[in-house]
Amino acid sequence: MGSKEKDTAKKTSIGGQALIEGIMMKGISKGAMAVRMPDGSIDVEDWDIKPKKWYNKCPVIRGGINFVQQLREGYSCLMKSAEKSGMMDDDSEEEQSKFEKWLDEKFGDKLTGAIMAVAMVIGIALAVFLFLLLPSYMFTGIEALLPTEPLNALSGVLPGLPEGSYVMVKSVDISGWRTVFEGVMKIIIFVAYMWVTSRTKDMHRMYRYHGAEHKTIACYEAGKPLTVENIRPMTRFHPRCGTSFIIITLLVSILVYSVVPITPELFKELLGLSSDTMAIMLRTVCKLILLPIVVGLAYELIKLAGRYDNIVTRIFSAPGLWMQRITTKEPDDSMIEVAIAAVTPCLPKDGEDDNW
Repeated sequence: MGSKEKDTAKKTSIGGQALIEGIMMKGISKGAMAVRMPDGSIDVEDWDIKPKKWYNKCPVIRGGINFVQQLREGYSCLMKSAEKSGMMDDDSEEEQSKFEKWLDEKFGDKLTGAIMAVAMVIGIALAVFLFLLLPSYMFTGIEALLPTEPLNALSGVLPGLPEGSYVMVKSVDISGWRTVFEGVMKIIIFVAYMWVTSRTKDMHRMYRYHGAEHKTIACYEAGKPLTVENIRPMTRFHPRCGTSFIIITLLVSILVYSVVPITPELFKELLGLSSDTMAIMLRTVCKLILLPIVVGLAYELIKLAGRYDNIVTRIFSAPGLWMQRITTKEPDDSMIEVAIAAVTPCLPKDGEDDNW
């Protein structure tokens, strides 16, 4: 595709998410999910999307709110797709234990909802540990391993201390690199996690559906009819993708947390804390409070990347597009058929403007 074609190509606001044996799409006024059923048919469920609210016109603020809404809606569709595709079906009544039968009789669908809620809480707790606590503890551990030396050996007798007294200090001060180190570790952990999951059978199939979603959007933006033949050769990489959003969020977090220098040492000094653990926990709480700002800024960058194609947007889109080599895979024709079924109800009707 030439540069002129790129400049004139449609930039749609339609987006989606890969599901278990399916795809979810959202347009201006309609959302839809399509799932490949155990019998080979495609089940399509669509719904109306509420008109945009006031916060959608407020930069940064809209990013955090929309992120939470999309997480909730995406998780709901993911669970529905698991049920529709047969992943959560029991093979037979005889395979259930007496305890499982009792739980089904007493709680029914409420038990499934409770299990999903617990799974979500565990997932959030795991994310906080992996992306906030673990990098911080790693840096603190590295600091503890650095050699120390007496300060008065370098600068003479310290004021306020008896003559000949000294204090032990680190021979190398790396505290200023904490935010950068933690940011890099978050990216490494995220890349490693996505690569490992891509090696599993179920996640590999989901990543293929992710590729089908991107190819279908690319075909629509190119103005071509949505057929398997037209979609198959399209690119599976798209700047306005959840994978790119996460990578940009991690990069923005490095900048924000560098501008707002929240360090364990700061809490130790202000509150007189002696425990590294307590200082790290308080720092984590402060970073969670700043998270909506980080997410909001990343959201605005994704909007720019989806709307414009220039040297600046290409630079900050590059890491996310590279990451999509892991999170998107080439789909087969049956997956493309599911993507077409999902996007069709979301296409603009009656003069709707779906430009991004």
